[in-house]
Amino acid sequence: MNTTGMWCSMEKVYIAMADKNKAWSRLVERRLSIQFEQMERSLEILKGRIDFIWMGEDLGSQIGPLISSEMYRREIRDRHKRFVDLASAFGIPVMIHSCGSSSWAFNDFIDMGIKAVDTSQPEAHDMDPAYLKASYGNRLAFHGGFSTAGEVVSGSIEETLKKVKTLLEIMMDGNGYLFSPTHMFQEDSRLENILAVYAALPTIGRYG
Repeated sequence: MNTTGMWCSMEKVYIAMADKNKAWSRLVERRLSIQFEQMERSLEILKGRIDFIWMGEDLGSQIGPLISSEMYRREIRDRHKRFVDLASAFGIPVMIHSCGSSSWAFNDFIDMGIKAVDTSQPEAHDMDPAYLKASYGNRLAFHGGFSTAGEVVSGSIEETLKKVKTLLEIMMDGNGYLFSPTHMFQEDSRLENILAVYAALPTIGRYG
């Protein structure tokens, strides 16, 4: 959705999927066929030097899904699975990026063989870290979860570190967590808070 939306607007993408537009589908398939061959050639040439594949598709807004589960399964899932299967054939795990409220698709991700999800945006619906860990933590790893719209913007160093510690206590339990901000830090983030977080991580970001 994202790339074709950049070409022809997201509105037209949603309408095309709803209408099952054949021209849009051909456009997507032509683009994906090129990407697939690029990825396959890269995996062949770089055997043993790739740690994981990172793919992406924004599936949620702050308040809910951007499309229905039925539309995801009809229009997108098999296209995602094609790339997951290719990575799996080379023994390489896959992480998928999705902004916003996207946990509604996590069971599909798991069923496809995806191993980790980014960005774990905590403000979005059904994306609270405790909910994600309890619901999916034994089946998915998570990357992200540290809000770029919270304490790092408006709080003190102490408040920011308290938030980080709480996040780590939830997400590190049982392993399967990679600390990261949900997005790149923006210009409204307080530099002293960012520096304090990364200075503290070697101590608070590991067990023992």
